[in-house]
Amino acid sequence: METPLIFVVDDEPGIAMLCNRLLTRAGYKVNVQTDPREAINYLRENRIDLLLVDIRMPEVDGFEVIQHAQRLQPDAAMLIMTGHGTVETAIRALRQGVDGLILKPFSKGSELVDAVKLALADSQQKRDAARIQTLRPLFSVTESLLSETRREPLLDLIINAICGHLHCSHAACYQRKEDGSFSLLALRGKELPQPFLDLIVRVDASAIPLLINLDGPGDPLLRKNLSDLELGALILVPILRPSLRMVLCAAREVTDPPLREADLELFQILARQAAVALENSRLYAEQLDYVRKVEESQKALLQAEKMAAAGRLSASIAHEVNNPLQAVQNCLHLAGREDLPQEKRAEYFDLARTELERLILTVRRMLDFYRPGATSQEDVDLAEMLQYILNLMSKQLSESNVKIVVDFLGTIPTIKAVGSQIQQVFINLILNAMDAMLEGGILNITTRPIKGGVEVIFQDNGRGIPREKQENIFEPFFSTKDGGTGLGLTVSYNIVTAHGGTLELLPERGPGACFRIFLPIGG
Repeated sequence: METPLIFVVDDEPGIAMLCNRLLTRAGYKVNVQTDPREAINYLRENRIDLLLVDIRMPEVDGFEVIQHAQRLQPDAAMLIMTGHGTVETAIRALRQGVDGLILKPFSKGSELVDAVKLALADSQQKRDAARIQTLRPLFSVTESLLSETRREPLLDLIINAICGHLHCSHAACYQRKEDGSFSLLALRGKELPQPFLDLIVRVDASAIPLLINLDGPGDPLLRKNLSDLELGALILVPILRPSLRMVLCAAREVTDPPLREADLELFQILARQAAVALENSRLYAEQLDYVRKVEESQKALLQAEKMAAAGRLSASIAHEVNNPLQAVQNCLHLAGREDLPQEKRAEYFDLARTELERLILTVRRMLDFYRPGATSQEDVDLAEMLQYILNLMSKQLSESNVKIVVDFLGTIPTIKAVGSQIQQVFINLILNAMDAMLEGGILNITTRPIKGGVEVIFQDNGRGIPREKQENIFEPFFSTKDGGTGLGLTVSYNIVTAHGGTLELLPERGPGACFRIFLPIGG
């Protein structure tokens, strides 16, 4: 802790020198002045910790010196000494807010030292109490700052907090640019002219806050600049973070009280809170941008895999569309015969209508499968969906010599899901099973209700997945087959996980590969 500076003001040189000797011996730094007018000038230029002043002096008495000291240096302790101690003097001293009174002459040197210690302690206690009282409202400010993640509203909150807690009419926030200069981010009141912008650069470089009062103490040139700006007090506080270099500014009018050391401490705490809030805002914006890019990538990935699966399904799709078209063509041809009875003609038209409805349903489901961005959940009957997919892929399964065995164990409840996405998962797993059974084989699909949802198991008797590759099968672009995209299982895993379910490989089930899907009823 820095040694306190005691400023002694007494028109009697002998008393002044005695005080100097006693207090210096006690370990204090001491400065002495016998002219009260020069003492007031000294207070304008230099900061002190305690003023020890005689009451009765010619031209300017001690109470007037105290009055100037309280205006110029409100944080300094005040101790008066007098050889004419009266009740009136004590009452006036109390009213003026001094921290102690000592009578001359001193019978013991220790009396003066003890009085100085007590005055410093009382002054410190008053400042601590005022500081605690000032810090209490900061808790609510912290909450409001940290709850705002948008940068522009956050800057407004910071400026409002500075003006409100420091009782200032002017506040500003400056950010350091790459070239070392500063740009104005937010402002209330007057904008600082160029001399103060240069001062902001110096404060940032030194990392030391600056407090200037028009009446002192402080640099006379800075006080003149403050006077030219018609301001009474100014505080500059730097914020130095690896990703954030700023200087916060607070200023009062000429008619307002001067800014004190307690105000500077409060401002520094507020600046640290503002720095944390701004850092949180930046990280939140970066995270939001990252999530947005991931979502866009996932959408592109999902659509790409859809198109890849559609290409592999093209033969089956053509078969599924061609069959009802041929049936409609045949029915219309037969219905057009002139020798056909009316009842038979009506029957052929009904058959044609049925096949057209089947064709419309098939095309609609195909469009749902192709359409990107469909994310609205609906009631999905997994049994019906599975049957439709197997019908759609029947030709391709037949040509691959793959037999499907479907078991529905119990009543399968409907679930809340995005139908086209779950459809894509089933198609991906069936296609993977077909690719794993090059000579043909059997794919067992078992569906059953379990607690909270539905379980679907795909078990083939193909060549299986090597043990050393099982941990990586859900990673993007990892494939166990030649020419594979490595996206099918990744997309399927993301879809099932987004529905609150699970997709996993059951390695202990063999031969072949066994995948288990769990989908919750509620989506």
